Amino acid sequence: MTIDSAYIQEILILVLQGIPTTLRLTFIPLLLALPFAFLIALARQRNIKVLARISQVYVSFIRGTPLIVQILVMYSLFPSLLNVIVKSRGTDYDVFGINPIYYAYIVFTLNTVAILSEVFRSALETVDKRQLEAALSIGLLPVQAYRRIVIPQALVAATPNLCNSTVNLLKSTSLAFLMSVQDITAIAKTEAAFGYNYLESYLVIFIVYIVLCSLVQVFFQLLEQRLSVYKRGRAVAKKTVMQPEYYEDARKERYHAGIEEYS
Repeated sequence: MTIDSAYIQEILILVLQGIPTTLRLTFIPLLLALPFAFLIALARQRNIKVLARISQVYVSFIRGTPLIVQILVMYSLFPSLLNVIVKSRGTDYDVFGINPIYYAYIVFTLNTVAILSEVFRSALETVDKRQLEAALSIGLLPVQAYRRIVIPQALVAATPNLCNSTVNLLKSTSLAFLMSVQDITAIAKTEAAFGYNYLESYLVIFIVYIVLCSLVQVFFQLLEQRLSVYKRGRAVAKKTVMQPEYYEDARKERYHAGIEEYS
């Protein structure tokens, strides 16, 4: 078995044209899912009974069903159901003419909400509850306490898992070809079918996905370093406080101020 290097160059150029679609399938659902996932995590963490119960059922349902099944249900049944609703209202809108990428957005968003809600819930649990209680005791509103104290710390804890979830979402977008979305995988499979060059096509998208996932990991590493600035400041402050010279200087200042005797 030989590898056609000329075909690899041709398919690489075509596959690169599908990268924008793959990135849209990754980051649009991710951005749409972030606020809903955080609200679900907050409801479960605060144990808001009705919302917590509903969200728990939702998360269990999404995580308990394969993504490919969700895609097939959404792409096969949802348009038919939507068409019945549209026809019942007496309109002539062509439901089946909707760009399939919108169905992909819905599926990946619903799936990502469930995954990220668990990520955020575990991250919120890492923040000491006494910090929130202390913030409320000095007069901060709950929204202010979460925005200034809880969320910054939770984001740092959530960043590694958020990175993993984004990488998994990026790889999962390869299933969008089942909905006729022309992403990286769909282009490679279509072109490979003409000359049966599946080995070269799969090798190309294998490398492309590795590069994209590596770039995502680098981005989140930089983001984690950016968000961890407060940790370094706290470590420096702790080190400064623990140095003996600090206590010595403080005692001298108190002596000159007449607060205590210095010996």
